Amino acid sequence: MPYVNIKITREGGPDGIGPTNEEKAQLIAGVSSLLQDVLNKDPKTTFVVIDEVALEDWGIGGLPVMQYRTKS
Repeated sequence: MPYVNIKITREGGPDGIGPTNEEKAQLIAGVSSLLQDVLNKDPKTTFVVIDEVALEDWGIGGLPVMQYRTKS
């Protein structure tokens, strides 16, 4: 019973609020298909959870992501 947790920022998609429902459905289908193809896992027992994180709550390289992106 695979469990996959995808964490993404809300900056993409329409109006900068994150991915659309259709994009989320594609992620869920794609991950489930990959697990079936590579590990022979049944999609019926595969759980995929998508967590959308506010951009100000995301960090990389010891900095908030917006500061990190402005570094040269």
